[in-house]
Amino acid sequence: MTMTRNLLVELLVEELPPKSLKILGESFAAGLHKKLSARGFVSDSAKPAGFATPRRLGVWIPDVLATAADTNISEEIMPAAIAFDAAKKPTPPLIKRLQKMFDENADITGILSSGEFVTKLKGDKEYLYRERIVQGESLHDGLEGALEDALEGLPIARVMTYPDPSGNGWKTVDFVRPVHGLVALHGKDIVPVSALGLTAGRETRGHRFEAHSATIAIRDADSYEAQMEFEGAVIPDFGKRRTAIAHQLAAAAKEGVKPIDDEDLLDEVTALVERPHVLVGEFEKEFLEVPQECLILTMKANQKYFPLLDAKGRLTNRFLIVSNIRPEDSSLVVGGNERVVRPRLADAKFFYDKDRKQTLESRVGKLASVVYHNKLGTQLRRVERIATLAGTIARMLNADKADAELAARLCKADLLTDMVGEFPELQGIMGRYYALHDGEDQVVADAIEAHYHPRFAGDTLPQGVIACAVALADKLETLVGIYGIGQVPTGDKDPFGLRRHALGILRILIETPIDLPLNALLKTAAANFPAGTLSASVAQDVEAFMLDRLRGYLRERDFEVQHIEAVLYTLNGHLHQVLPRLEGVRDFAAHEVAKDLAAANKRVQNIMRKNREEIGTDLEGAALKPGLLTEAAEQDLYQAMVDITPFVQGYLDRGEYGKNLKALVTLKPFIDDFFEKVMVMCDDKRLRLNRALLLQQLGKLMNQVADISKLAV
Repeated sequence: MTMTRNLLVELLVEELPPKSLKILGESFAAGLHKKLSARGFVSDSAKPAGFATPRRLGVWIPDVLATAADTNISEEIMPAAIAFDAAKKPTPPLIKRLQKMFDENADITGILSSGEFVTKLKGDKEYLYRERIVQGESLHDGLEGALEDALEGLPIARVMTYPDPSGNGWKTVDFVRPVHGLVALHGKDIVPVSALGLTAGRETRGHRFEAHSATIAIRDADSYEAQMEFEGAVIPDFGKRRTAIAHQLAAAAKEGVKPIDDEDLLDEVTALVERPHVLVGEFEKEFLEVPQECLILTMKANQKYFPLLDAKGRLTNRFLIVSNIRPEDSSLVVGGNERVVRPRLADAKFFYDKDRKQTLESRVGKLASVVYHNKLGTQLRRVERIATLAGTIARMLNADKADAELAARLCKADLLTDMVGEFPELQGIMGRYYALHDGEDQVVADAIEAHYHPRFAGDTLPQGVIACAVALADKLETLVGIYGIGQVPTGDKDPFGLRRHALGILRILIETPIDLPLNALLKTAAANFPAGTLSASVAQDVEAFMLDRLRGYLRERDFEVQHIEAVLYTLNGHLHQVLPRLEGVRDFAAHEVAKDLAAANKRVQNIMRKNREEIGTDLEGAALKPGLLTEAAEQDLYQAMVDITPFVQGYLDRGEYGKNLKALVTLKPFIDDFFEKVMVMCDDKRLRLNRALLLQQLGKLMNQVADISKLAV
């Protein structure tokens, strides 16, 4: 068998988009390995190592064959009865098929006698097959095709078109950025493949300013990483470079301070440098008068700095710079960055000072000139709906209605401030600062900021009933309004973030928790819109949409589908109970007795389902009459239900759902005895109705926590 050697492929490119670099590097490494594996050059289990810097994408793949293994191919042609006539001569359909496979003038007799064509049984019929050995392709051919496929599969949002590097002025190349070099080494040997207008060699380039030489000749696939670090002053491995930055950041922060924890910023900075060097900069303390969220955002977003926080999480006037060069005297680098950040911070201070000259209340009326949606009116109309709904929710929660309405009225006013205009990420945050400056109560100011929460999966929830009321009102108004005019999320398209709003509402109701029925909230929200604006069924439609989100949310918390469906069946919109009920069902289902109760419950429901049409509406409004229970088995079942009801009801009231379910297991022998000895559908209409009422009462007693019949296998 052909010996294996390790393979290296590197693309030298112009600066790649930093926010895409990590995924581009991972996709290139995984994609090329997958394509080579599909061609038979490397094992699926081989572990490639990817490289990604601002100026290169690369991959090292172990144990790659120089020539792929031969492949046995068996191709079914057609049934033998169709392929040959009675004299065993080829029929016109077979001749036509072979001419298409080979050539119109092909020697059919010679082809059939070549040994490649055989007849074999398939079931009880004979078929004609072509069986042949296809010689494995060379690494040169296989790598070229695999590289082309891997490049086409990269997650590139937008490509650049540039002249073909081969010098053919009539051709262009499309790629994320122009490519200037291609390295392909199998062990120490060059694999002269072509891609993106370039032919592979062994030469690449290192750091723009600090490499030891203009070009670096890679000796073999295994020496790439070491040569790049030593000769090229480049750390090619994204993960190692990221770790190096994290260690330098921690080391540069003096005792008592720490750099801001931001994984996305760390990824982005890792994608901007090839040889990281962390330096410390400072700015004037007077800028700390500006809310620290503004300063932190401008340093992170505009300059990619890491602000330093003290032990209490307060911003200091120092920050960390991740430089791509290591000069002997770093003061010029630090000074340059300090000069650059100062105008940014001055702008933030200017916006903050200017914004505070107008109150939030004075800005509310101007929302009338901001269109929210052409079918739903202006932002002012939206704010009015949110305020009305927030007041209603606050009243339902026995909270201060006036505070909720005021916070809701002011919650969008900061959209008209200069600070939020410059940094939309600060909406709500600046509203809180400006509300406090205007003299509003702390609870109102906090609700203005918190009404956007949770903004993403895992984000914090609003704290306090006023904040929850405003947050729920905002999300309900958006969800019901947008859904009600037909803007329903489809596939991966959700331009208004309705899935996010739905999950936010669910999390507030469930995790806070808040005892407000979902269907009542949706109907109240829909009623705030002018008649005819929304679809008539919007409340029911949105509830179904949210329950789908709820199922996904609960599955992500590792609850079983059967348990989820059992609880949702009896929940009736009281989402604050869903988690403890599910915990109770999960605890109960782990015991063997759960199967007995589920089976009994299912039997009760099946009998009721079969006989409901015959009994009809007689069950409605009718009361069980203990005196009509003539059989001993039904009397015993009724008495057992009476005896156990105070206990299971007590468990239910205290939220001890698992104990509620376990207590019901004592009914199992009485249920079995009833079904064995009592005929529900007897001739006596009074007895028939009374027994049906007994089973109906039993079903209600057993299904207070969840529809346990759904746990039956």
